[in-house]
Amino acid sequence: MRTGTILEARPFPEARKPAYQLVIDFGPLGIKKSSAQITALYTPDQLVGRQVIAVVNFPPKQIGPFMSECLVLGSVDDQGVVTLLHPSQQVENGLRIA
Repeated sequence: MRTGTILEARPFPEARKPAYQLVIDFGPLGIKKSSAQITALYTPDQLVGRQVIAVVNFPPKQIGPFMSECLVLGSVDDQGVVTLLHPSQQVENGLRIA
């Protein structure tokens, strides 16, 4: 698990469930893409510049026409609404979560 900053967020209309396509900067680990079902609480504008925590060592997964390269982490309530996990203060991109 590593910290990263969302550079881009856009709707993903081809996904089965409402989702966004994210482009995330993980510093020395590079830039990775992710599909995230986080539309209930976040708009694309709210996501750009936000730091998140993601698993970066899973194999890439094809989601429709999109290749997801990491898994953004969040807590999920009983209705399936995801609240993103994030550092409580700004940290360097790519830092390992301990």
